[in-house]
Amino acid sequence: MNKRIGFIGCGKMAQAMIQGILNSQLLPAENIYASSASEETITLVREKFGIFTCLDNRQIARAADVLILAVKPDVHKSVIKQIKDSVSEHTIIITIAAGITLQYIEESFGEHVKAIRTMPNTPSLVGEGMTAIAANRNVLDEELRDMLSIFASFGRIELIEEKLMNAIPAISGSSPAYVYMLIEALADGGVMQGIPRKQAYQFAAQAVMGAAKMVLETGMHPGVLKDDVCTPGGATIQAIATLEKERFRSAVISAMESCTKRTEELAQK
Repeated sequence: MNKRIGFIGCGKMAQAMIQGILNSQLLPAENIYASSASEETITLVREKFGIFTCLDNRQIARAADVLILAVKPDVHKSVIKQIKDSVSEHTIIITIAAGITLQYIEESFGEHVKAIRTMPNTPSLVGEGMTAIAANRNVLDEELRDMLSIFASFGRIELIEEKLMNAIPAISGSSPAYVYMLIEALADGGVMQGIPRKQAYQFAAQAVMGAAKMVLETGMHPGVLKDDVCTPGGATIQAIATLEKERFRSAVISAMESCTKRTEELAQK
């Protein structure tokens, strides 16, 4: 691929994506540009990844074939106002923020803009990201294939209807935070039983990664995989019963509902 990708904003999510793209060797460092409002951030990113960085959003907008708006939802309005006249009609605009719709991008840049709405997550940093993608009618099939290859370079991708996008943060974008809490809780439980902290994190994290891989690679229902671990009258089914008593699944679903509600609130602002 011979594209120039520009990031406006280079916080944790943008850095995870940049790292993933470079690790996959999809694009060389000289084809990636990034801007930030912070001198400290652009220096860190330049030294870490060897890419071009600057404080001028307009410069990045002019240079990029693909422009990724990697800023918080409430900053989009001011950033777009700043750069809209610097963007070529052929530039593909990608948003990665919760609540920023394709309609909003079209209204902000003009109805003929090529717009893609995505929701990646931070495991992109280690090549295990999960990204939901929805494109508007102006993005050509060939262009969409190129954009899919960018996001596939640091994880798995799924094309979805945009009407489902507000549900994605709860199940994919934000959910790594829930899993980190689970790993931390598992490790704490191990430490309570005398396992050294460092080893406890290794046991817990590897178990979570292995379980996720079992779901993805076997195609088996998670309930079946769970049942396979539960020996009748054994320790695992006792643990499962306790989790059910403590409303483990209900707590997760409630957390997802609150996450989706907040995403919808952001979309209305």
